[in-house]
Amino acid sequence: MDTKDPAKALRDMKPEREFFIGFDSDGCVFDSMEIKHKECFCPNYIASYDLQAVSKYAREVWEFVNLYSKSRGCNRFLAVTRAMELLARRPETAARGVKVPELKSLRDWIGRETKLGNPALKAELERNADDELRNVYAWSLAVNEAIEAMVRNVPPFPLVRESLEKISGKADVIVVSQTPLEALEREWEEHGIDAMVRMIAGQEMGTKAEHLKYAAKDKYPSDKILMIGDAPGDFDAAKSNGALFFPVNPGHEEASWELFHTEALDRFFAGNYAGEYEERLIEEFDRYLPENPSWEE
Repeated sequence: MDTKDPAKALRDMKPEREFFIGFDSDGCVFDSMEIKHKECFCPNYIASYDLQAVSKYAREVWEFVNLYSKSRGCNRFLAVTRAMELLARRPETAARGVKVPELKSLRDWIGRETKLGNPALKAELERNADDELRNVYAWSLAVNEAIEAMVRNVPPFPLVRESLEKISGKADVIVVSQTPLEALEREWEEHGIDAMVRMIAGQEMGTKAEHLKYAAKDKYPSDKILMIGDAPGDFDAAKSNGALFFPVNPGHEEASWELFHTEALDRFFAGNYAGEYEERLIEEFDRYLPENPSWEE
């Protein structure tokens, strides 16, 4: 990866096949969302921001933001700002006298940076020795260390490998993810499926929408570009680039992959996926995740 221009490899990618397919990774290819957020992200979030006095509510908020709502699968820096907003609004937080950080410096950085990963944050810290950003960076590093130590032996969902084999020779495939590249490469290599994709794009290369824009938009006909994901952000990334979308429904991943392998992929290659078929799948997908937390209703 070009450290000065991490997205260069995506922009330089030339079509080799007629079709293009982007795969999200966490929660889509691998059943890794729960273990990463519950065992790695959340404990470090509570420890790094001194939220022990409201740990029950901080955990509930974190899991809602990252697993059980329409923000599922968002970038970790966006997630931590959203979690702080929700936690600050909870009456239990005020009742316990816990002051939730506003993370103004982080929000400012997010507003001017799209490659929301540790390398970009480290570069920002070299220009701007901000204590808040330094703590965010330390939290992010601690999360990565926890994931490396904890997350292993989590295979792809059933029929993912078979789907990749079925795609082989027909479509250019890349991983489109907001997970750090190091973790993505480790997880795909661990299960021997890294060689089945042309490229693995992590958070260091930009947003998911940017990954698709650089790698596929205007290089393939829009009806021959497909994004596979388990979160509304994946859908948004696809539609912002005029691409098609196949949803892996949270909590029903096995059934989704069976549908993809036995029916949806064939329809995509045959040119009759777009329209009523895709719309029906997206309507069902939209019902799985709420916008607002139950405690605010």
